[in-house]
Amino acid sequence: MSRSVVMGQKVSGGMKQIAREPSYKSLHRELTYSGDLVKPNRLDTLLDMPPADKEQQYKYAWNEEDRSLNIFVKEDDPLTFHRHPVAQSTDCIRGKAGFSRGLHVFEITWNARQRGTHAVVGIGTSNAPLHCVGYQSLVGNNPESWGWDLGRKKLFHDAKHKSGMPYPLLPGSESFSVPDSFLMILDMDEGTLSYSADGQFLGIAFRGLKGKTVYPIVSAVWGHCEITMKYLGGLEPSPLPLQDLCRRSIRVSMGKENLEEIYQLPLPTMIKRYILYQ
Repeated sequence: MSRSVVMGQKVSGGMKQIAREPSYKSLHRELTYSGDLVKPNRLDTLLDMPPADKEQQYKYAWNEEDRSLNIFVKEDDPLTFHRHPVAQSTDCIRGKAGFSRGLHVFEITWNARQRGTHAVVGIGTSNAPLHCVGYQSLVGNNPESWGWDLGRKKLFHDAKHKSGMPYPLLPGSESFSVPDSFLMILDMDEGTLSYSADGQFLGIAFRGLKGKTVYPIVSAVWGHCEITMKYLGGLEPSPLPLQDLCRRSIRVSMGKENLEEIYQLPLPTMIKRYILYQ
């Protein structure tokens, strides 16, 4: 099929500002008070750890058996899927693993030039639909999924009955552009979904996920787009061992840029290597 029928190539216009809506500054104060700008517990600890190895990343990669027929997982890169250029179609794919507990972080890479009019990243249950006719933000369009529309910068859940909410939850976010790579943070112990970009936490996107089993999911409309999902790691709800907490404290005190100077500390070599995850 020629590129002349590739869908979703007109980017939607910006959001209109309604006069009676609160300003971003007042909205920011409300959200700070409510805790929606507070990172999930242990997130910094998890991100300070070495990322998951390839075997674990493949375990949590896209599911070749749970997708729209217009999508395929690349044989030479199981972390990436490719969407065929099918007109008037919105297509989804789920991850292999469902999550009901623990803190989990995924790195999503989606080139901004391959997003089109409806590019959504989020989570869904095993019942969330994976295909529909026409172009829409399918993830978040129903009660079975929760999604962030990257172009509109809005959050959607059960969108047939509820309007989308602006996101990120930051002052001045009307000028925010979603980078090619960002993090999706799923905290099933607290029942929340969040995102982070360029080292900045963007706020709690969704709550109320406790008791559910959810899967990473995206919906796409752009022909030949490719989206990569890399599982960075997870933490179980049980408390971290004291030795891990001590390692974290030392690494924070040293600072990432000075970690190699740990070798100068008067410590046994085994402890130095432990601090550096070697």
